Amino acid sequence: MNNSVITLKNIAVSFDGEQVLKDFNLSISDGEFVTLLGPSGCGKTTTLRIIGGFISPTDGDVFFGEKNVRDLPPYKREVNTIFQRYALFPHMDVYENVAFGLRVQKKDKADIEETVEKMLSLVNLKGFEHRKVSTLSGGQQQRVAIARALANRPKVLLLDEPLAALDLKLRKDMQNELKNMQKQLGITFVYVTHDQEEALSMSDTVVVMDGGKIQQIGTPLDIYNEPVNAFVADFIGESNILDGVMKRDFVVEFFGRTFDCLDSGFDENEPVDVVIRPEDIDIVEPIRGHLTGTVTSVTFKGVHYETIVDFKGFKWLIQTTDYYAPGTVIGIVLNPEDIHIMKKSEYSGLFGDYSSYSEEFDEMADPEIDLVEETKEAESYE
Repeated sequence: MNNSVITLKNIAVSFDGEQVLKDFNLSISDGEFVTLLGPSGCGKTTTLRIIGGFISPTDGDVFFGEKNVRDLPPYKREVNTIFQRYALFPHMDVYENVAFGLRVQKKDKADIEETVEKMLSLVNLKGFEHRKVSTLSGGQQQRVAIARALANRPKVLLLDEPLAALDLKLRKDMQNELKNMQKQLGITFVYVTHDQEEALSMSDTVVVMDGGKIQQIGTPLDIYNEPVNAFVADFIGESNILDGVMKRDFVVEFFGRTFDCLDSGFDENEPVDVVIRPEDIDIVEPIRGHLTGTVTSVTFKGVHYETIVDFKGFKWLIQTTDYYAPGTVIGIVLNPEDIHIMKKSEYSGLFGDYSSYSEEFDEMADPEIDLVEETKEAESYE
């Protein structure tokens, strides 16, 4: 099993007759920072709990190295778990919280003191030993929970959305600290989040999940630059997803014209999904553009403008540092490296038109639907 520290083989899980995971396979390497990423209900927390031993799979096996631990309880596995709620002991001070697991293991006093001191130094809480946890901020409490988990020297640390309760700035600070700790200690981290930016910034490997299935596994760069289907493209960052046809290797057609691209291995004239990231689109004068469209709305985001542009009734999102007022006709240029081709999937047609963009709800309204709804509402008053 090479250097895999955790291997899930053919895992299936059902709750009350509903399939949550089916034929689920995943291998995690020793010392790797792996993030399970996906929307609520995709099965990522269930996967984490199977690794931790809190849930027994309906079918399949869980290996730690060469040993099958499927039926092993959590306390006999070389893992510790940090939950979103830190579950600290409020009646104990910081020192005793961190020392708790070591006392349970009957470690000697000198070893406990040395370990607690090292862990508190690692999480930047030196000098907080005798503070009650109830007096600490959310970020400090989270650090105590991390120190307590790491004090037992687990081979694997499981983290179930541990930063969700923190404010934005603190969350970003803790992302950096967690990544640094993981690199320093060399412990395998398995991290659960629905936050795409968090996953991309922290992970060695991202496992994108939906509907109890793995959609794609790869490095953050691979996942972002080469999504395998429309779900991954839409879930990881912003995307414009279009219907296209691969005319031949390295040539794709969409919007009635052909473009050079870097993709191959598709059948001639195979229908495909085309992904174009908003930050990869160059705006030019209409006469110089591969396509021309009309700006319909602009939102300032601090470092750039999010500009919605109508191309033949299909809305695109473009991120640019230049301001183009609504009503402006613009041209765009697409370079081969900016066009990503994906095979059609069950997710095709569900994403991409920024008519569904949150700030475009007013524009996407269907007049006929609105008329029906208004008629129903009027009748209810009669």
